[in-house]
Amino acid sequence: MSGSSRNSARSRIKTSMEVDEANSIRNVKPNQRLRKNRNSDRVSIRIFGANQKAMLWFGIVAFVTVWFLIRHLLKVEEAQKLSVVTPLPAPKLMDLPQFQGEHKESLYWGTYRPHIYLGIRARTPRSLVAGLMWIGIKDGRYVMRHICQDSDELATYGWTHHNGRDYGHQVIVDQDLNLATSFLKSKGIGSGYGGDWVVRIDLQSPKDRDKEIPAGAHLFFYLADEDGNALSVSNDVLDNSQNYRLAYGSRYDVGGWQLQMQSMDNLELHYSGFKTSHIFNLSDLVQENLATQARKFGLLQLSDSADDSSNILVFQISARIPFKTDIAFVSGVDLEGSRVEERVISLTGTSLSKQLDLKQKEFDDKFSLRFNMTGKLDYRSAVVGKAAIGNLLGGIGYFYGQSKIALPKNSGVKSGDSFISYWPAELYTAVPSRSFFPRGFLWDEGFHQLLIWRWDVRICLDIIGHWLDLMNIDGWIPREQILGAEALSKVPEEFVLQHPTNGNPPTLFLVLHDLLSGIQRNRFNAIERAEISTFMKSAFVRLEAWFQWFNTTQSGKEKGSYFWHGRDQATKRELNPKTLSSGLDDYPRASHPSEEERHLDLRCWMLLAAKCMNAIAELLPEKNEMEKVYSSAVKLLSDFKIMNQMHYDDVYGAYFDFGNHTEKVRLSWQELMVGNNYAGRELVREVLGRPELRLVPHIGYVSLFPVMLRIIPPESAILQQQLDLISNRSILWTDYGLRSLSKTSSLYMKRNTEHDPPYWRGPVWINMNYMILSALYHYSKADGPYRDRARIIYEDLRSNVIRNILQNYNHTGYLWEQYDQKKGKGKGARPFTGWTSLVLLIMAENYSES
Repeated sequence: MSGSSRNSARSRIKTSMEVDEANSIRNVKPNQRLRKNRNSDRVSIRIFGANQKAMLWFGIVAFVTVWFLIRHLLKVEEAQKLSVVTPLPAPKLMDLPQFQGEHKESLYWGTYRPHIYLGIRARTPRSLVAGLMWIGIKDGRYVMRHICQDSDELATYGWTHHNGRDYGHQVIVDQDLNLATSFLKSKGIGSGYGGDWVVRIDLQSPKDRDKEIPAGAHLFFYLADEDGNALSVSNDVLDNSQNYRLAYGSRYDVGGWQLQMQSMDNLELHYSGFKTSHIFNLSDLVQENLATQARKFGLLQLSDSADDSSNILVFQISARIPFKTDIAFVSGVDLEGSRVEERVISLTGTSLSKQLDLKQKEFDDKFSLRFNMTGKLDYRSAVVGKAAIGNLLGGIGYFYGQSKIALPKNSGVKSGDSFISYWPAELYTAVPSRSFFPRGFLWDEGFHQLLIWRWDVRICLDIIGHWLDLMNIDGWIPREQILGAEALSKVPEEFVLQHPTNGNPPTLFLVLHDLLSGIQRNRFNAIERAEISTFMKSAFVRLEAWFQWFNTTQSGKEKGSYFWHGRDQATKRELNPKTLSSGLDDYPRASHPSEEERHLDLRCWMLLAAKCMNAIAELLPEKNEMEKVYSSAVKLLSDFKIMNQMHYDDVYGAYFDFGNHTEKVRLSWQELMVGNNYAGRELVREVLGRPELRLVPHIGYVSLFPVMLRIIPPESAILQQQLDLISNRSILWTDYGLRSLSKTSSLYMKRNTEHDPPYWRGPVWINMNYMILSALYHYSKADGPYRDRARIIYEDLRSNVIRNILQNYNHTGYLWEQYDQKKGKGKGARPFTGWTSLVLLIMAENYSES
């Protein structure tokens, strides 16, 4: 919706309060000064009627008054514009003591550059960053591998193990190369802040390697300083030895540091240094340097030279396959008793091998403890489950920058300004896909944390705290976080701007619900329980602002109704205007967007949010009115009768959205003319019937939200109807999971525009299947006449989802964004180890509790 929609939503709220306001006004005594001013006004009017000179003065006063009024309105408009980029005036959650000290230092270094095949940085705005590149072969030509991208066509890549803190192991298969990278952190005596870290790079050839493929390989390991500080190359680099001190320098955070390399193999080493602030273009700089050397000398090697005050150093490691090397970063080397040589020895070679073996065993033991699959699935399932949680944790990133916020067309700002910058902010978050979506997405993050809290609740709270600290004074959080030059370099310009009128499903309440339930059921130890409770109490003011933002800006005309803002009312190209803010993008809604709409899924999200807010309010030491407010909201939104009146269709036996709708809409080709000539044709939207206010008859994921959120009573006959819809092959059931839209829908697998293939109009999505399975599991345990039916459907659906994901992973080496509803083949982005990782919870039957 446009900005006007938001304003009118607020106007409706004010109207609903008029009676209370009137009562309050009656009890206020008139202000004497106002009385005096009113008397003066009456005198002025009499003079005006009798004296023309006074009329002139009156005109001047009126002009000045209007001028000041206009200036005031402009200031108000400017203030409204600035409020969008004003932080919520509340204590930051990341300033809580539980996120300081040892916790903060333990997470300082990490593989926090998920868009890089191997990227390391610190959780600080301007960090030392490290990364790995290598030369691969595609179509008989050399290509540089660095940034994760589908076009590289790697057979597989991803973390087989990662604990989110100090250890990870990754396997990359690139045609003729099998590349394993291991990451380990260590905090010992003499280390600087954040400790030391080491990377092991182990390069092997496949057993069936083609003889024509060269047996040599070229790796490029680099270190860069985002602050622009000069890095120094060690004199050891050009020596013919197995062990090198590659580089050294000093920073305010870690003190003096060194980068050292250890290897038992015969390696050839070259380097190059660059001075640039554009680290995201580093691949190009390296390739240009290599190309220059190749033209001059016919050699594929770096120039062994550096720009003055280089802030980036790249080291080329060349050798015959197989070979292995360890690259260690040690901090605090300028401190007394730093024991640098001893620490390097403990971080490399045989000592490193033992530590990596120990860390892998710790990971395996913790995996078995947290996700007990004994007797449920076989060893291959466990391998996929470990990759799911490992890739999710290994995909956690740290970002810093400013979001770009779209300004409404009537904002009155200078011509050419289409956005205003958010305040500089940091974000520690998991990402949906390292290749395609390597940044934070608000509604994805709630699903990510369903897994992460079960693995490490402190990391989970840290991530949620970072997200909530992004809230502005209105209670709004930008739904997509594109922070910093590296993140911006991966996003097309048309998708960068965030719209402050548009929300996103508040899925973080899914996690908060789990944590609150866990406290009640004694799932946490005393320390964890205290930290969760402290976090909840401290987060209440932010969560309250978030809830109220939804409750005011996204409310519908009917009490207890809501609709997603941001749909295009004037579209001429979309078959059904998208609802990007809902997270379900092209899922069919009312054909003609309006403020009459009632979106079922948002209503259900608001019930979940109200329940959580009510539970957190009960934790507060002082009882306040807000507890009554949220209790009332829960009562209203969980009222089964009211929900049925708004959204249930007796004929279909299904739940639907409500809005201004006609089924008679299609896309048709229209000839384009430039001047007097035909320039081609385009698909345009054609409306053939008059829309009317009605339920929108499209059965799909949205229809099942009352089931997912367990609003339907277990004894209700309506539950039986939903079970019928779920299990009907002509509607939602497939051998690979539940499809997103019924085969009976008029928009099933229909393109939304000439360039937009169906997205949420048929394919199987794992986040929604997880929520449905969780609900079926609940109904199979609840007392009621349909528990046995729910159990049978649950078991069959769970088996289908798991079998298909495992088959795809074993065949392709990836978890996928979505799965084809006809053949089960993985589709969309890969690897998609965001919410598709929920397959681990499905395998372990570890669901959210009521």
